Amino acid sequence: MLQRDESLTDPTPRTDAGRPAFGRAVLRRLPLVGTILGLGLALWLVATNDLGAVAEAFGRIGLPGLVAIVLVRAAVIALCGLAWARILEGLSAAQAGAFITLRFVREGINVLLPVASVGGDLVGGRLLTFRGVAGTLAAASILVDMLMQVATQALFALGGVALLARVEGEAAARLAGWTLQALLVTGLVLAAFFAFQRTGALRGIERRLADLGRRFVRDGGSPGSDSGGVQASLDRVWDRSRRGHLAQSFVLHLAAWVLGAVEIWIALACIGIENVGFAEALVIEALSQAIKSAAFPVPSGLGVQEGGFVLLGALFGIDAGTALALSLAKRVPDVVLGLPALLVWQNLEARRSG
Repeated sequence: MLQRDESLTDPTPRTDAGRPAFGRAVLRRLPLVGTILGLGLALWLVATNDLGAVAEAFGRIGLPGLVAIVLVRAAVIALCGLAWARILEGLSAAQAGAFITLRFVREGINVLLPVASVGGDLVGGRLLTFRGVAGTLAAASILVDMLMQVATQALFALGGVALLARVEGEAAARLAGWTLQALLVTGLVLAAFFAFQRTGALRGIERRLADLGRRFVRDGGSPGSDSGGVQASLDRVWDRSRRGHLAQSFVLHLAAWVLGAVEIWIALACIGIENVGFAEALVIEALSQAIKSAAFPVPSGLGVQEGGFVLLGALFGIDAGTALALSLAKRVPDVVLGLPALLVWQNLEARRSG
């Protein structure tokens, strides 16, 4: 009796067709997996170090120091909001205040919710349509703003490497070399991302991005003037006549990265670390942010940030307990500013749906 060929009757395409769904399921669970791994790393770092030393160092910062750190972070986020506003200045009626508010929302989502680091950016783009900005133009602004943010971070990290080169020791040299290699890869990715936006290659996947713009509108946004799609909106943003606006956005983002080092400088000054000045704080901030960004699937760099501070602090004679206290101080603004931002987000959603 002939054997039936299962390869002819078994619908194997089901497996292939199921792969995209499987891939989407993996991507959806990636932030949760990252959260668990990051939390485990953070707990391990605390457990393997002197918890009393961490508490003592954190206590030295005191309420005035923490308030100053929160105010600096607020200024950093406001600068990022202004940078976003410059991208669409003259192309939309939305005022700078709206961009600053939504930038706080973007940050709140990214640092407090179990989403990858771009989750808040997508929500921010959709919320921008509530202010009458077309869905495709809002999507284009997010793409350009993300490019500006990553490009300026890479430049900031490069400056940190230049300062790190002045530090003696094999560990500093190895870290500088590793960072330069990572920045080389980042530069290639940035170049590809820029070319992707400028060469019209985006039109090849325009349908998918158009779905994103329509979803912004379907979820409560405003259709605005949506002609031409996302690529046409990107062309408007990148128009040569708007180079001044884009340059301002770039400078504001870069200033925000540099200002972030003030948080570390304040914390270390309050703790009483006298041998670490602002230049060293710049190195710690630049490279810790680079390490945190490299681990973008881990929400808010949980555990990764702490490990980065321990690694970088050791280069400047900062003990692990103080480094962990420094990381903890950097997370205070995440909560103090992030929680109200989440409430603002829910209020905006409620008002729109109501």
